[in-house]
Amino acid sequence: MLKDGHTANIMNLEPLEDKWKAFGWSTQHIDGHNFEAIIEALKKAKAHTDGPSVVICETIKGKGVSFMENNPDFHGKAPSPEQLEQALKELAD
Repeated sequence: MLKDGHTANIMNLEPLEDKWKAFGWSTQHIDGHNFEAIIEALKKAKAHTDGPSVVICETIKGKGVSFMENNPDFHGKAPSPEQLEQALKELAD
């Protein structure tokens, strides 16, 4: 049994949006790296008064850092000082 890895391989959540809808929630599925989309989705969710709302943000773990991006080894593991330095440089570019 796998203990860690990509969510789809450990405990697949799909079809996540359909599951929320089945319980009567208003759903939105957005790019979780797009700040404008997040702000708009939160405004829309706040304006929805006929029941609960959920915003599903599609993201990539470690986005923007070459050795962390989409790498489940960093699920709760801190980078070494050298890796931190590299990550900060990559994110600044």
